[in-house]
Amino acid sequence: MRANRRFFLAGAGAVASTVLTGAANAQDVIGDILSSPRRGNWNDQFDASVSQSGGKVASHLPIFSPETVFYIEQAIGQYSNIVAQGGWPTVPASKKLKLGVVDPDVEILRKRLMISGDLSTRAGISQSFDTYVDAAVKRFQARHGLPADGVLGKYTYAAMNVSAPVRLGQLETNLVRLRSMSGELGNRYVMVNIPAAQIEAVENGRVVLRHTAIVGKIDRQTPILNSKINEIIVNPYWNAPESIVRKDIIPLMRKDPQYLTKNSIRILGPDGNEIDPATIDWSTEDAAKFRFRQDPGAGNAMASVKINFPNPHATYMHDTPQQSLFSKLMRFDSSGCVRVQNVRDLVTWLLRDTPGWSRQHFEQTIKSGESVPVAISDPVPVYFTYVSAWSTGDGVVHFRDDIYGRDGVDELQISAL
Repeated sequence: MRANRRFFLAGAGAVASTVLTGAANAQDVIGDILSSPRRGNWNDQFDASVSQSGGKVASHLPIFSPETVFYIEQAIGQYSNIVAQGGWPTVPASKKLKLGVVDPDVEILRKRLMISGDLSTRAGISQSFDTYVDAAVKRFQARHGLPADGVLGKYTYAAMNVSAPVRLGQLETNLVRLRSMSGELGNRYVMVNIPAAQIEAVENGRVVLRHTAIVGKIDRQTPILNSKINEIIVNPYWNAPESIVRKDIIPLMRKDPQYLTKNSIRILGPDGNEIDPATIDWSTEDAAKFRFRQDPGAGNAMASVKINFPNPHATYMHDTPQQSLFSKLMRFDSSGCVRVQNVRDLVTWLLRDTPGWSRQHFEQTIKSGESVPVAISDPVPVYFTYVSAWSTGDGVVHFRDDIYGRDGVDELQISAL
């Protein structure tokens, strides 16, 4: 941490310098765009660095770090200058622009990408959606958590046409959040970033694992919390929360009386004895007073594993039999808990210092089908947070959908489109 503090203090002067001199730099960028060469021939040759403006998007830098605070402060200086120079143009969203297209709107797209640093001004201005524009669009998409396919569709247009002043405000809002988490977090910890629907496993100040996640729906939000992961349950039973019994299970039983049997879900009374579903009046909500428990197995809602940590929300992390959900663009589908892609890799990392729980033994236990709780020898801190904008340096500024509307601007809730 001492080295990080030195970095942070040394960077403070650089931020001030960026703010003071940035207006001139922004003016240079705008000037470069206005004077960019006109292009139209596909056989023109350009330096390869034209398509590599601003550095790689991927990074091992944790979102919670003094460096990230410094970089987001630097980004605020840059975006303040962009706003001072009039922001960026709105790209008409009426066409599917992609590689090979020649269209007047590509000129506007080029200018937009140049101002945000995704495309070098050396790429020039033309109506041709060439390989340089394709690389720049993919970089933009990666920075915004969108599939980097180079095609301008509904969500890419929506992200691209959020105004510069709104993006500046989003950075300022998230700087406050990041500063609040700049203390000692632990040598090893897990961070769940809700708007990004992503998980970081951090060790010695470096992201060692990054997992795609499924987080809570807008009406069943994943909570903000700090805790310590203290238990892994292999082949868990799933106990349905009362909210799911009322909102999901009872309506499903009204449609299909065999739903519980098909899904290996048992109803347990206060004494722990099993209750026959046929004895319950499903036209009422009487069933909500009972416990609904799903047996371990391939169809279990938590699949192979559950990750526990004490918290007042009854929230946990887990595997899922619905692996296809991880490929969705908007991964806000759960009832508040967090589903983890490649969860066995994360569990192996969590159990690394717990005697007797090698990856091989873990996998063998899954195959056995037996439900086994495992106490973690050295509980690992876990932080559920809400960070919708950050920077990893080298001009790479990340933005995500403000899924729960906590940034205060409707324009940022792209998933609501």
